[in-house]
Amino acid sequence: MTTRAVLSVDFESFAHTPAYRGASGTTPDPEDIGPDQTERLLATLDTHGATSTFFVVSEVAQRHPGRIVAAADRGHEIASHTHTHPLLTDCTAAERREELTRSRAVLESVTDASVTGFRAPAFDFGADHFELLAEAGYEYDSSVAPCRSIPGWYGGEWSVREPTLASELRANAPDSLTELPIAVMPGLGLPLTGTWIRFFGVHYTLLGMKLLARRGIAPVLYIHPWELADLPAVDSVPRRVYVRTGEWMWRAVERILESDFEFVTARNVVEETG
Repeated sequence: MTTRAVLSVDFESFAHTPAYRGASGTTPDPEDIGPDQTERLLATLDTHGATSTFFVVSEVAQRHPGRIVAAADRGHEIASHTHTHPLLTDCTAAERREELTRSRAVLESVTDASVTGFRAPAFDFGADHFELLAEAGYEYDSSVAPCRSIPGWYGGEWSVREPTLASELRANAPDSLTELPIAVMPGLGLPLTGTWIRFFGVHYTLLGMKLLARRGIAPVLYIHPWELADLPAVDSVPRRVYVRTGEWMWRAVERILESDFEFVTARNVVEETG
């Protein structure tokens, strides 16, 4: 039974969420809502001896380089979550290439360390995804959500549960790239984290982690820093965005970190599986 798990951070601001971008209302400094939780998050991970992978939107790193450097200096992996957080299938091929290459360059410049991992916003990517990642110098991807189809969101396409060569997912994908899927509840087929931990509760997530571990699978979880913030009310942002954010989510993170798992980076899991 594996006892390893990944608690990754999709390091974006409230301003990057499609819910905020499409809202009629606004709030002051939405770019800092989420990143302003960095120090508390790093301290919490330190307290539990956990290392994490921060999938960083690199324009956030340009605005707050000290926060990204602080994460890297404390042993956390820095990976890419694009430069501006678009839906990649809404971009042209040239725009996708720019999002991947610019993000990696910015993050490597800020941290002075190699960036090898990537996660697509909303797990959204097109047919050229793996080729563009390899071309840009990435070694692994964590953009597959092997869950049931969730209308208007994602899912329904993949069934892989463990780290897998990208070439086993798509015939034209390069062998140099590994896919690291996010964790999905066995049977139910919904992710263990993101919105679902806030909807279903932390015991749902912990149960799913245990079930995956019994199958020898290291659960790959993800959270967003803005979920840890006390979000301001913004006109036309859907109510679901506000469910159990702030202190409830902090308690959930603490409960996960207190569980009987060793929390390591995404790259650790990829390398361990070869």
